Amino acid sequence: MTATFTCEQCGASLACDGVRTATCPYCASPSFVERPPAAGHVDPSFVVPFAFDDAGARSRLAAWLRARSIFVDRRVLRAAVEDLRGIYLPAYVYSAVARTAYTASIGEHYTETEAYEHTGPDGKKETRTRTVTRTEHRPLSGRHVGYVTDVVVSASTGLPSRELAAIEPFDLRQLRRFSPSFVTGWSAEEFGRSREACHADSRGEAVEEVGARLRAFMPGDSHSDLEWRTTVEWESLDPLYVPVWVIALRHRPDRPAVRVVLNGQTGAAAGKLPLSPWRIALAVLMFAAIAAAIAFGVRR
Repeated sequence: MTATFTCEQCGASLACDGVRTATCPYCASPSFVERPPAAGHVDPSFVVPFAFDDAGARSRLAAWLRARSIFVDRRVLRAAVEDLRGIYLPAYVYSAVARTAYTASIGEHYTETEAYEHTGPDGKKETRTRTVTRTEHRPLSGRHVGYVTDVVVSASTGLPSRELAAIEPFDLRQLRRFSPSFVTGWSAEEFGRSREACHADSRGEAVEEVGARLRAFMPGDSHSDLEWRTTVEWESLDPLYVPVWVIALRHRPDRPAVRVVLNGQTGAAAGKLPLSPWRIALAVLMFAAIAAAIAFGVRR
């Protein structure tokens, strides 16, 4: 959708397509694009501000890359940053009261002494005792009521929720009421996914969070066969912008750029980095050599 804005600095009237921010080509002044009201378009209610600039993003990226696995292609460490962009990503934050009925099998460990027959090197048999651990299982059922808060799902068509989840959480105590001043000078993406789809994803994540709470809550020494049924009420779903750095790394000219995403508030990073086949092969050979040496020593 095309919108027009007038640069506050030089007065030029310009047209923009599909963005919420723009930089004037005449005076380089950043501006927020006020689009005309239209059905289906969503405006954020809240925003989580960026906590550091592009220099801070590069520093955190370098630290994250240095800490990666030894199996990562080391050329990534020397890769050129082809693109680095701070984006206010559209998302929804969900909260609800969750009422859950659950059943599970609880295991309680106990020890007891048992007798067994031992045959010595001379062939003689004797009775010995040992302490063994056994588990007694019993059924458990109950109800759990809790408030699920701060479930964030992506409303972006370019960055799915699974990638956003990899750099969460955001500290929503720093949430601010949306104002164009927060996003002026930054890229700000329109809400690309429907509210209904984001609502369904949020509810699914909330139910999974309830399951995680139940697993941590289970008594006893172990548990199995945990099943739960959750209903939610008093739901809220608010649109917001969260700060994300999207970085493209070019480690080889014949391969696609590697995408790394960085939490613009906390600095948490995530990305699928290419592995080095020869490093993996070398590790396999080393482990095989160690296993062979151990086996040879046992046989001797």
